[in-house]
Amino acid sequence: MVTISVAGASGYAGGELLRLLLAHPDVSLGAIAAGGRAGDRIVDVHPNLIALADRSFDATSAQVLGQADLVFLALPHGESASIAEQLPDTVRIVDLGADFRLTSSAAWEQFYGIPHAGTWTYGLPELDGNRARIQQSRQVANPGCYPTTVALALAPLLSAGLIETTGISVVAASGTSGAGRKPADAYLASQVMGSMSAYGVGGVHRHTPEIEQSLARAAGEAVTVSFTPLLAPMPRGMLSTCSAQVKPGASAAQLRAALLDAYAQEPFVIVLPEGVLPQTSSVLGTNAAQLQVVLDERVGRVIVLCALDNLGKGAAGQALQNANLMLGLSEGLGLTTNGVAP
Repeated sequence: MVTISVAGASGYAGGELLRLLLAHPDVSLGAIAAGGRAGDRIVDVHPNLIALADRSFDATSAQVLGQADLVFLALPHGESASIAEQLPDTVRIVDLGADFRLTSSAAWEQFYGIPHAGTWTYGLPELDGNRARIQQSRQVANPGCYPTTVALALAPLLSAGLIETTGISVVAASGTSGAGRKPADAYLASQVMGSMSAYGVGGVHRHTPEIEQSLARAAGEAVTVSFTPLLAPMPRGMLSTCSAQVKPGASAAQLRAALLDAYAQEPFVIVLPEGVLPQTSSVLGTNAAQLQVVLDERVGRVIVLCALDNLGKGAAGQALQNANLMLGLSEGLGLTTNGVAP
């Protein structure tokens, strides 16, 4: 039995981690830490986690967290590094924040405004070569939710040389849980319900350099992306519409084949049958990402749609997938591709 601790357990991603870990057959829960809520009952924050009715949040302490075999850091951006450096070398770490995702210190400092803490193994198993690196790593940076959708949608097409590396456009909608628990007028029910709005427009969203980093690795050269995120009136879920100019001669069959070949053996990435479009309700509560590819022959552009649960494959589910790999466990333990409906 493996012991896993969670820091930042009072947040949405932290709560989803706890829910998944409670159903994991080979895991026992160690420290459940939440600095601002230390001493509070867990069910007062996560009433769905009735199995933890007798437990309260622990203080966020490296000494307490470090008694586990693996620690999830579900902390705000910029807060993971100080805890990580205090944990024993024997402890494996999956960071759900952005602290260690970027390879470029200049990009990190431009978009986050604080010194760069370093770079860890990038935890998107489905990208070429990543799974083996994750299995061998003690420290893994869990990808962001938006970058996960874009990389899954476009990396195979770039690797196959079917699309251009410039002129890529992504318009993606996320549920409100993607913004975390922090109170803000923009996330009040009266502001969100019955409305959609854009934010981080004009290349300023913090996920932009991470998106371009993953796509550049697939392409073998620099890639530029115009990224526009949208806030959707739903608690969780994400749908990204990724569009790129196809290279001369690239056919709809070749584009589809590139995705099918890339994900033929991937349990959590599903290329839907032709004519079936992804929807967020189909992936609710899962670690699945659903894809569809369509060629707009009139303008010579391909559209790849990707739907996932921003708290599942976009955060906690993917983190558990990475943890399973790091611990030598079956990759899919505690995870599912079957959604909840209606």
